[in-house]
Amino acid sequence: MRSHLRNQGLFYWSKNVTKETILAGIRECAKKLGRAPSYPELKRAVNVTRRSIQKHFATYTRALRECGLERQGSGHQVPMGALFQDWAEVVRKAGRAPTVAEYELHGKFSVQPMFTRFGSWRKTHMGMLEYAQEHGLAKEWSDVLKIVNAGQAKGPGLKPKKKGVSLSRGPVRPFPKIMRDRPTYGTPLMPGPLAYGPVNEAGVVYLFGMLAARLGFVVMRIQTEFPDCEAMRQVDKGVWQKVRIEFEFESRNFLKHLHRTEDCDMIVCWTHNWSECPLEVVELKGEIG
Repeated sequence: MRSHLRNQGLFYWSKNVTKETILAGIRECAKKLGRAPSYPELKRAVNVTRRSIQKHFATYTRALRECGLERQGSGHQVPMGALFQDWAEVVRKAGRAPTVAEYELHGKFSVQPMFTRFGSWRKTHMGMLEYAQEHGLAKEWSDVLKIVNAGQAKGPGLKPKKKGVSLSRGPVRPFPKIMRDRPTYGTPLMPGPLAYGPVNEAGVVYLFGMLAARLGFVVMRIQTEFPDCEAMRQVDKGVWQKVRIEFEFESRNFLKHLHRTEDCDMIVCWTHNWSECPLEVVELKGEIG
């Protein structure tokens, strides 16, 4: 493979790609094509990653400009008809509505015109279907429309949704891939976002975030300096007040950390073990029963 590319005057890289090497590869690819290559074309001819381009140039367009080149169609909007045809051909090749990576690999254009017109990749598929219907292309591209419509019916990600137990409010999300190098477990007998009680202050912060709305708080700010949190607290119907909160695993840790009670309104902790505490204390252990 490498000798084949060298015979064409191109280069093959994988690691530690320099700025000069990328520029040389773009120029050689442009010479072969007779024009500025798109990134997918460069990627197919020369193994350079987007990360390498971003490292040295931030964007592929800037890399082209440093070579004295402009991407095909630069400064001009790619015609919608050309975008649709290219996208539809990629659908046929992939057998489904393509991901961004698949379109970058097989398409002639970058994904930017799609995002400019439709706002997101998910909306791109719906927008293309509407374009085909409005411009009488449904018959010619009926197989493409059928593929994409089937994928849209299966939901986000163009994959069938898997049924499972939802441990939080909202729609059931598709399951992630199983990590084969780790053990698996059964369904928790007491489903919840936090399976076990906190063992440190970080766990207290997480648990408070889970319970804040139920306890009548709206968090405004979490910070690393004292006090840890600023929040609005409902004190009456339609009436809220700002409170300063310090998180501790045990309320007595407030003393160990030498905090000033004058600069705080309450302590949120897992265990309340400071009986003479002058501040209001919210013990999360008691709140979850």
